[in-house]
Amino acid sequence: MAGSQDPVFFRKIGGVAEISLSPQHRGMNSNDLSFRNRFASLGEAFFSRINPEPLPDPYLISLNPGAAGMLGLDRRDLDAALIDCFSGNRVPAGAEPLAMLYAGHQFGHFVPQLGDGRAILLGEVKDTAGSLWELQLKGAGMTPYSRSGDGRAVLRSTIREYLGSEAMHGLGIPTTRALCIVGSDEEVYREQIETAAVLARLAPSHLRFGSFEVFYYRDQYKPLEVLSGYLLKHHFPELKDEPNPHLALFRRAVGLTADLLARWQLVGFSHGVMNTDNMSMLGLTLDYGPFGFLDAYDPGFVCNHSDHEGRYSFDNQPAIGRWNLTCLAQAMLPLFAKEPDAAVEMAGEALDEYEPAFMQRYSAGMRAKLGLSMSKSEDHSLVTDLLKIMENNAADYTRCFRALGGFKVEDQGRSCPAAYEFADREAFYHWGRDYAARLRGEGRGDEARERAMNQVNPKYVLRNYLAQQAIEKAMHRDYSEIDRLLKLLSRPFDEQPENEGYAALPPDWAGAISVSCSS
Repeated sequence: MAGSQDPVFFRKIGGVAEISLSPQHRGMNSNDLSFRNRFASLGEAFFSRINPEPLPDPYLISLNPGAAGMLGLDRRDLDAALIDCFSGNRVPAGAEPLAMLYAGHQFGHFVPQLGDGRAILLGEVKDTAGSLWELQLKGAGMTPYSRSGDGRAVLRSTIREYLGSEAMHGLGIPTTRALCIVGSDEEVYREQIETAAVLARLAPSHLRFGSFEVFYYRDQYKPLEVLSGYLLKHHFPELKDEPNPHLALFRRAVGLTADLLARWQLVGFSHGVMNTDNMSMLGLTLDYGPFGFLDAYDPGFVCNHSDHEGRYSFDNQPAIGRWNLTCLAQAMLPLFAKEPDAAVEMAGEALDEYEPAFMQRYSAGMRAKLGLSMSKSEDHSLVTDLLKIMENNAADYTRCFRALGGFKVEDQGRSCPAAYEFADREAFYHWGRDYAARLRGEGRGDEARERAMNQVNPKYVLRNYLAQQAIEKAMHRDYSEIDRLLKLLSRPFDEQPENEGYAALPPDWAGAISVSCSS
């Protein structure tokens, strides 16, 4: 920050200033923000070395206390040298900047080469627990994979990913993390002139399904083995001794993806662009673009204005998860067995695990949302009947489930706050009779059930209009709403009476918000 007098040592490498923080910078040990890059050791078949493009006159817009604290940083540590690091203006000691290579199926069509077109991986940093996190700068300039793009990110989209990823983290859903936003007055043209920003984001790994696809379709099978071995060594070491570790890795990807998609559906999250290049090998929510949380429950909700055919609608996400895994299986076939027919059979058996894994996680999650501790055959119809009357009444997804915690068995829900979410309350009361009968078999009191339900049914989610309000204020250099939402969404299950307005129904104008791939 301005006024910091802590010593920072500089030297030049390749024409770019490299910074090395002294151990005295924060009174911590010398490993703080010490960089390494294990991915760079794989060789340049997997990436292109590229330095970030300097961002003119960068300034800090927001620092995420949760992610920063994980790295042992706080706002007092962000002097000009670190802001230059997170904006891409200086390369930190030990970093090896690179843009990752991958391909992908985009809206169902294979694109043979994609890659990080506006993101540059600096390397890995240790958190306070000793775990390694890749630190990537999104919006750090052109790379060999930018195609016709300028490599920049605009403030609008950066705020959305920054808040979106941390909202998901607050909900307990696997995701990349957002460290900070650094802004600039540099002009960037999208549909209109906007200002540039860089997002510093963190993940244990940014490898994706498309990382395998690019080499499979080039008939380059050795890199497939290298990538799989890298993941096994550094992220899934418990699978290395399996009889077929590469197949075990794929099966783990199946399970992680099934779990992730179930979690998305349970909180009403729609990703918007479930291309295979946006699917994480670690089962993380990756690459936030035109995402959205459900307001009124609509299973056919399409959050991406560019998705004209509704391929990535909310209700289609689980099926797309399997479709994408099929693409990954195809790319990994040479690793499973030398005999093609045997490899295909192995892949098919692994893929068959997806739907049961998804349904098990989703069903268990829905039972928890309804306050049910036991599994019974009638639970499926109880869930589907509720969702149907929610759809018919355009009931708000988040508010309805949260309010359902106030259901009283004795009056069969007649005093339940959730009833007020329905225009046709009699339809809710009719469902409530079946629900009350089911709850009686549980033997748990109303208060205990409500406490349990409130731990899984969030009161606050990042609705599009909330993000839009933060963006509009930021356009006028007021970043207070970004930080306010960041704090709010870090505790989405808590009541937070002072923030009650953030749990209200969205205003009428919210329906006019249009979010596309450029967002």
